[in-house]
Amino acid sequence: MQDLKISGQLVDVVARCIRPATITISGTKIKSVEYEDKAPNVYLIPGFVDAHIHIESSMLLPAEFARQSVVHGTVACVCDPHEIANVCGVEGIDYMIKNGKQSPLKFYFGAPSCVPATEFDSAGAVLDASKVEELLACDDIYFLAEMMNYPGVIEQDAQVHAKLAAARKYRKPIDGHAPELTGDGLKAYAAAGISTDHECMTIAEAEAKLALGMKIQIREGSAAKNFDDLLPLMVKYADSIMFCSDDKHPNDLLKNGHINALARRAVAAGYNPVDVLRVCSYNPVKHYGLNVGLLQVGDEADFLIVGDLKDFTISEVFIAGKKVAEHGHPLFEFIEDISIINNFEADKITVDDIHVTPEGNSMKVIVVDDGQLFTHSHRVVPRAVEGNVVSDVQQDVLKLVVYNRYHPSKPAVGFIRNIGLKAGAMASTVSHDSHNIVAVGASDAEIVRAINSLIDCKGGVLACNGEEMKVLPLPVAGLISIKNGEETARLYEEVDAMAKRLGSTLKAPFMTLAFMSLLVIPKLKLSDKGLFDGRSYSFTALMDEKAGQ
Repeated sequence: MQDLKISGQLVDVVARCIRPATITISGTKIKSVEYEDKAPNVYLIPGFVDAHIHIESSMLLPAEFARQSVVHGTVACVCDPHEIANVCGVEGIDYMIKNGKQSPLKFYFGAPSCVPATEFDSAGAVLDASKVEELLACDDIYFLAEMMNYPGVIEQDAQVHAKLAAARKYRKPIDGHAPELTGDGLKAYAAAGISTDHECMTIAEAEAKLALGMKIQIREGSAAKNFDDLLPLMVKYADSIMFCSDDKHPNDLLKNGHINALARRAVAAGYNPVDVLRVCSYNPVKHYGLNVGLLQVGDEADFLIVGDLKDFTISEVFIAGKKVAEHGHPLFEFIEDISIINNFEADKITVDDIHVTPEGNSMKVIVVDDGQLFTHSHRVVPRAVEGNVVSDVQQDVLKLVVYNRYHPSKPAVGFIRNIGLKAGAMASTVSHDSHNIVAVGASDAEIVRAINSLIDCKGGVLACNGEEMKVLPLPVAGLISIKNGEETARLYEEVDAMAKRLGSTLKAPFMTLAFMSLLVIPKLKLSDKGLFDGRSYSFTALMDEKAGQ
């Protein structure tokens, strides 16, 4: 194969400079970099790296996620496959790795540390310390994924510390997840070798973690948006931060971009483009030890040709010396031969199964904030009809149901505010992290109809009202579509649009709904076993005799 020469203004994120140069590519690597007096007025920049993402949340298979993200300049992703692992165990992780290898994008998968996320909800699999160590011993596993069980770290839980010890044994980084953790607890958490956190919401929280040597991953996903609040960390801590998506829905990825959009916003906010590009490439590459090139001699030829360092308009994308995208179009095809794995045993329910008997004059209600995963807790007077507490649309207090999809059980019922539905229901089998069925609605009948319709298709996201129903089937583990990115995004947008027509004012109602069962993020959440207080880390009663809020 003949060597390829490309000239332009080379952005060297290692030396922190921009110089005219010609790079020579031989096979997959950069053979030479020759600096010159002048070169074409285009920029050669390292490819973008997402420092923490759950590919499953895109509802796309890894190979299709690759097609839709390389056009935005993404060359690598640091991936936690704990969503599919909670459904299908090690088989699910292997499935993601194998599928990802069918694309040129570089996927770096970790070993999920918390499957299930807690002992207070039911998942489809359990990865104990011995299974986690087996994963960490594999060459295809690059890190121990986010340690959400921070109480277990602090309280010296044997299984938790065995997983941490295995990561240290194999010299693989340990990712963190410690929202609002402070003081001695945070010190113990960092001392255990946990090196990152993507859950910070304030500068003060981030600086406390940075002071203990942790790296901060600034998150901007489809639901949790912390970028604007945390971007000022660039002033003092540009060498200790990374950008990440965490969770990104398909239409968001296709229309709004990926890490390139964050780079654009950071430069628009006044930060030096070279510093911004280091955050998007050098920092995650060095932290995780990724085989991703940084435009140095001997590196893999992973880079972009862009028109400027402001909008980062991408003309060409190269991964391992091969052009994979050009002018917004991927240069590899959608893979249609797709195998399916799943774990779905739920039986259909009736309205009697979600009946709630009023047992007091005060009821705890989950309160959501748009763009945040944290919730609040209010007290309201329950609305009962014929001995059943039902949704109170006038007060925006809706019935919320989480139903175990792996084993026969009774649905758990709570109530939630700020979803905003005035009619109908929403339901999803994307329900972090155990991915049971979660549903919310204006009436018991619509909630039951939504849940039973998802049982019929063995997974998906759905909105319904009377005779109208919109659904995006997710046959792979109840999490992932087998359609291409454009079709998946179209169907998702139809479901999303219907939820908003039914009254939801949330920017991403299904992403928000998906996190209402994630117990490791406070304050009040609902698992398939009941209402859960994320601060006391214990179940709590739905109703009591207290009045008011």
